[in-house]
Amino acid sequence: MNIENFITELKKLNINITSIQLEQLRIYKEMLLEYNEKFNLTAITTPEDIYLKHFYDSLTLIKACDLTEKLTILDIGTGAGFPGLVLKIVFPNLDITLIDSNKKKIGFLQDVIKKLKLENITTIITRAECLDKSYRHHFDIVTSRAVASLRILTELAIPYTKEQGYFIAMKGLSAEEVAEASSTIALLNSEITDIIEFTLPDNTSNRSLIVIKKNQVTSPMYPRDYDKILHKPLK
Repeated sequence: MNIENFITELKKLNINITSIQLEQLRIYKEMLLEYNEKFNLTAITTPEDIYLKHFYDSLTLIKACDLTEKLTILDIGTGAGFPGLVLKIVFPNLDITLIDSNKKKIGFLQDVIKKLKLENITTIITRAECLDKSYRHHFDIVTSRAVASLRILTELAIPYTKEQGYFIAMKGLSAEEVAEASSTIALLNSEITDIIEFTLPDNTSNRSLIVIKKNQVTSPMYPRDYDKILHKPLK
């Protein structure tokens, strides 16, 4: 995806990106490629694929929620900043928190944030199940892009989602994962309200946004230790 195609496809999402934001994404891309030589931040290493499979893909979250509103968003397992840092660049109104357990990746994100002089964006080195309790029931939207199975992600994400807020999982094909996660979603007083399926503009990459609404406050016993989440599904 070249820059012109990127702009055109964003317009189809009702995103009119500015020249300043395009320049910020260019700088982000250049820093990603530079740091990737040392830290293995991403397997996607061509500019065209970065714009398609990282930048555009991150912005498809707009299919599931109105990103022009003033929202608090938590990005679990953000890695090199996808989708959270991209969302912040294109929608500066958002208050974003990025978490990842990889110190080098968080260090990279901090350097990009400083270079771009972004505000109201926080980085935290931690695992989701270890996130400070002050963040419980805090975020309008929690999201994560292809980090773990939906069943695992749901238990990690829902405790930090506001009551009546949403956890939006960014996935590939989802039917099997949805079936596997159904009992966990129900036990966490939540429900799937939408599954948005689409294909990236390359017409080969299938995606789905699984929208889960949190209906009630989550019990303080969740999330459990990761080993229990992994090996003892909620039933």
